[in-house]
Amino acid sequence: MGILRSLDPADLDGVPLTYPEVGATRDAALPAGYDHVERSVVVGTGTADFERAAAAVFDWRVQRGVGLRVRASGPAGEPGTVVVLTAGLPRLGYDIPCRVVWARTTGDERGFAYGTLPGHPESGEEAFLVRLEPGGDVVFTLRVFARLASPLARLGGPVSTVVQRLATERYLTVVRRAARG
Repeated sequence: MGILRSLDPADLDGVPLTYPEVGATRDAALPAGYDHVERSVVVGTGTADFERAAAAVFDWRVQRGVGLRVRASGPAGEPGTVVVLTAGLPRLGYDIPCRVVWARTTGDERGFAYGTLPGHPESGEEAFLVRLEPGGDVVFTLRVFARLASPLARLGGPVSTVVQRLATERYLTVVRRAARG
């Protein structure tokens, strides 16, 4: 879990996800029984901004931009990649394990979603999408369905919600900056 030890992404390869609705962030309607977050914001204009924003999503820059350390078994654009995000100090941090469940690496909408693995403070899925609109706007969308899962997260319920909101705002800022170079 990260307290005086660190999870290795390779050790989580066959571990099942902690929720049944795998891939549901691809759909407009998110599953019931979870808290939902969907935020879209224009982050740039034109193909160059789109390419830069997509690169930021696929190189884990969004997660690093909120202060998480990233250890992954492969690229974000490859379903099955396990990523362990760590919040806090290197050996005293909190490991947040996820697996990439779907990805779109080509076309005018690109991005991926990861789902939660055992040890994650929440149970659910988070998608990071960048879309090039026909008029040229570049739109970043964060789509999440999740519920608190760990005893620590439930204990800190309101604090956990505030942390998620702050992370969402930071994600938007990171992609906006990346898109504009």
